Amino acid sequence: MITEQKFDLHRLLQYVYTSFNARDIDAALEVIHPNAVWANTMEGGLVKGHDGIRDCWQRQWTYIDPHLKLIDVGTDDEGRVVAEAHQIIRDMSGNIVSIRDIQHIFELEDGLLSTMRIG
Repeated sequence: MITEQKFDLHRLLQYVYTSFNARDIDAALEVIHPNAVWANTMEGGLVKGHDGIRDCWQRQWTYIDPHLKLIDVGTDDEGRVVAEAHQIIRDMSGNIVSIRDIQHIFELEDGLLSTMRIG
């Protein structure tokens, strides 16, 4: 049986991943804190705020075509949200570059995603 909190977290993350896959940045940012600190998964380091996330994703999408499928959501010992996702990355010609399962670690503030790190 899925708990209500886990269900809500699953819906929240599913919304972000679906929006990301659709390249709908505005929809994804609806549930990301305006001052979020987000892992820059392609270039390294962190980006800050909606503008930083938007710029990072737009740059990324010019040279790869990543898609994420949420597999599971849980929490770690520190209370952070841990998302397991299946990731497929294609080059801009549609060739598969990478297929793997990954882990994203999130924190929330005011009901919004405030940090994202790679697990």
